[in-house]
Amino acid sequence: MKTVEKQALALRAGGVFSPAAPIRERDVFAGRTDQLRSVIDAIHQKGQHVLIYGERGVGKTSLANVLEPFLAPKGKTHVIAPHINCDGKDDFASIWRKIFKQIPLVDETPAFGFRGEAKKTVTSLGQDLDGEITPDVVLTIAHALARKNLFIPIIDEFDRLAGKEVTQLFTDTIKALSDQSPATTIVLVGVADTVEQLIAEHQSVERALVQVRMPRMSRAELVQIVRNGLHALGMTIQAEANGFIATLSQGLPHYTHLLGLHSSRLAIDNNEKTVRVKHVEGAIRKAIAGAQQTLQRAYHQATISPRSDNLYKQALLACALADADQLGYFAAGDVRTPMSRIMKKPYEIAAFSRHLADFCNAERGPVLERIGLPRRYRFRFRNPLLQPFVIMEGLAHGMIKRTDLTRRNNHGA
Repeated sequence: MKTVEKQALALRAGGVFSPAAPIRERDVFAGRTDQLRSVIDAIHQKGQHVLIYGERGVGKTSLANVLEPFLAPKGKTHVIAPHINCDGKDDFASIWRKIFKQIPLVDETPAFGFRGEAKKTVTSLGQDLDGEITPDVVLTIAHALARKNLFIPIIDEFDRLAGKEVTQLFTDTIKALSDQSPATTIVLVGVADTVEQLIAEHQSVERALVQVRMPRMSRAELVQIVRNGLHALGMTIQAEANGFIATLSQGLPHYTHLLGLHSSRLAIDNNEKTVRVKHVEGAIRKAIAGAQQTLQRAYHQATISPRSDNLYKQALLACALADADQLGYFAAGDVRTPMSRIMKKPYEIAAFSRHLADFCNAERGPVLERIGLPRRYRFRFRNPLLQPFVIMEGLAHGMIKRTDLTRRNNHGA
């Protein structure tokens, strides 16, 4: 390839693989067929609303972003789907003001004379909205918008809202919309293990909410992400290399995109259009070097020790490799096998139990969270994105080899 061609292809790779931002294009969205169908079915059912929930980094926002192209308004003019993010300072009114500000209003002034052109002025619905915003106000506006349109406000990071009053107002709004504005569907998106964490004490609204849990992605879905991306670039990938990326990703599409981006660019730089294992190995080093500062800091804080013979790096790596349940939790016994493999000799729980306890303390992050009772504790990474980072650190520093990586039982990666 000529230099200009290589540069152009490498730049295109940055548009195909999107590790830093949620997917926005239907063409590069892969997997999540069941979840996508559940959401779209709910939108087409009268009186139903949607709650998309799951771990951080599993692709909830990307799913919400690509809904609109999949929707075919039946007898409606078009889809109005404003997508906003909540923050810790938001209340009921500020959220709806954000939503209405994304809805354009076109005011057309008739032309003067025979040859004059009509003048169009574009504002937003939010600009003309004065006074208090209550569930009744939202209902009135939604009813007007939904006469000729599908109105689908998407409220992301719903878990960041504080206070029972806010969630109660949303409960009242959802109930009212379900009964009186069937062409409106609110889509709530939030980080949570269970529905109760997002709508605690408001279970009465559950009948109107289709609950769509986003688990970590399957191996097949992760492989498809890479394959689709490379196909868009006119490139291919060895099956072994694609499987390596899927294993490293641990069900989190952020890492699939990150490794797909770096490995494809390494192949391009070497005048190759097939991504190989050696390119993925190079991508690991680039991924570590360019990782979020929060991840680098968390790893450093969790593993630093004045003693040169400390085992914090090995113990944390063993936690990252431990078999976990569907919510990411593992027991101390699940750490024994990967710890023994890392240390190349048998290790019993007593040899690393203190490390597990330390990882749950503020002095080391905490990087793990713990549930259950003594002797029956279960642990998981507080930030799911740290887990693949720890594994890549282990590979980069020779603590494990690619052949040592095992499949985790909760998503088959």
